[in-house]
Amino acid sequence: MSGQALGAPGVSAAEPATGRHDLAGTGVLYRLALRRDRIALPVWLYVGTGMVASTVFSFRKLYGDAASRRTFAAGVDGNGSLRALYGPIFDGSTTGGLTAWRMGVFGAVLAALMSTLLVVRHTRAEEEDGRLELIGAGAVGRRAPLTAALAAALTANAALAALVAATLLAAGQDAAGALAFGLALGTAGLFFAALAAVTAQLAETGRAANGLAGAAIGAAFVLRAIGDSGTGAGWVGWLSPLGWSEQVRAFAGNRWWVLLPPLAGAALLTALARALVGRRDLGAGLLPQRPGPAAAAPGLASAAALARRLQRGPLLGWTLALAAGGAVFGGVAKGVVDLIGDNRQMAEVLARMGGQQGVLDAYLSSIAGVFGMVAAAYAVQAVLRMRAEEVSGRAEPVLAGAVSRSRWAAGHLLFPLLGTALPLAAAGVTAGLAEGLALGGGTGTAVGRMLGATLVQLPAVWLTAAVALAAYALLPRRAAAGWTGFGVFVLVSWLGPVLRLPQGVLDLSPFSHLPHLPGGRFDAAPLLWITALTALTSAAALAGLRRRDLG
Repeated sequence: MSGQALGAPGVSAAEPATGRHDLAGTGVLYRLALRRDRIALPVWLYVGTGMVASTVFSFRKLYGDAASRRTFAAGVDGNGSLRALYGPIFDGSTTGGLTAWRMGVFGAVLAALMSTLLVVRHTRAEEEDGRLELIGAGAVGRRAPLTAALAAALTANAALAALVAATLLAAGQDAAGALAFGLALGTAGLFFAALAAVTAQLAETGRAANGLAGAAIGAAFVLRAIGDSGTGAGWVGWLSPLGWSEQVRAFAGNRWWVLLPPLAGAALLTALARALVGRRDLGAGLLPQRPGPAAAAPGLASAAALARRLQRGPLLGWTLALAAGGAVFGGVAKGVVDLIGDNRQMAEVLARMGGQQGVLDAYLSSIAGVFGMVAAAYAVQAVLRMRAEEVSGRAEPVLAGAVSRSRWAAGHLLFPLLGTALPLAAAGVTAGLAEGLALGGGTGTAVGRMLGATLVQLPAVWLTAAVALAAYALLPRRAAAGWTGFGVFVLVSWLGPVLRLPQGVLDLSPFSHLPHLPGGRFDAAPLLWITALTALTSAAALAGLRRRDLG
């Protein structure tokens, strides 16, 4: 397929489309993108807004006066590990300033991930599945899909900025600061949306495009952490788009001009992506692909081996990511303990989130729960890989041979069921090592405690995967509902204790029933019934998969 205009009226296939023909069909594709993401986008927005709402609510409860807020801020600014993780506090006298500190970096990362996945889904992933070729056979300009995806990302980030600002206003915070903070998150999302548009032109697959953009987000986080660590390299933070987001200094002067770098960067990257679209063939990437061997290896002669080949890349990526996260969060354990000190209110909040024997155990238990939720996200992704194989038509030739649907599914399900133990174990080991080194204690004991705390998350991860499997097997056209189950579990477990939701609501999430390790009492009963529920849900899902039409 040529890299020129795709069926645009009055445009020759041998000449580049220009003018209005280049964007023909953009409006229709934009509305289609929003319709296809009518579930995923509200979930992203709800998570982002809910995180900000819970944070401002917590700070209002914990630090009701300016003096206590200044004392807290002074402790953070004197703690290099916390500065590297969250950034400096520019104004510790207001609740809004503390919220901007706590959620500035991670809110921007959330916006970046949302934007990246949205743009790649509606550009490179559409090409990979062949749908964009069918769409291009009509009156659609060559750059219309890219423009529509970026317009959808603009809409999503504008909605996120508006909702975050409205949340802070509803909490009684300064209007200018609320708007500045919302725009800081929204412009960060726009920058990474444009960056994802470029990676979608470079890579040949959606996974590779997401991987390149994800690596850029990780590099931006590292650069910002170096700049904020207080080691005299503050200028390094200005090299990071995430650093720009915090340098807006919402509620601390509101430096509106800092919104210009991400907007200018987004404009330049968008122009680059539009130029690259015309320099490649549809379905191809600009980066050369390594040719595979002429014949398959003997180890690929089964459906399970094929599933292993397809799933090993994401498993490795998630394992490395969780290992890095374990090292970071384990390393700041001493900083958390020093910061809390005798603050009983903060210790009470951490204790409600997990752990019963001291602030350190409560903190480690809470981050172990976060690792479990991240592993659950990987499990859902691994399950829904079957849907991608089915929709793309690659599953059909496999199942046309002497391979049953159950055997085909079993090869993929090994990864969300057994494979999730690997990233959780990696997180436990690195967190334990970092904690032991930071606190000066024995690393062996610390590793053992954290390994147990992360691996105890497995039953809840399995149930989340089983819910996704049921959505795929029983409602294939609504397979994305598997992410809805994951979102409900995470929101209930994460925000429920802080917002003091009723116990009946907290019980909806399997993560709420897990033992709070380290420090809490180990009880095997909830692990057993969660595992039993996982088995029943999976069995029902596989029975439905065997009975429905493929595709």
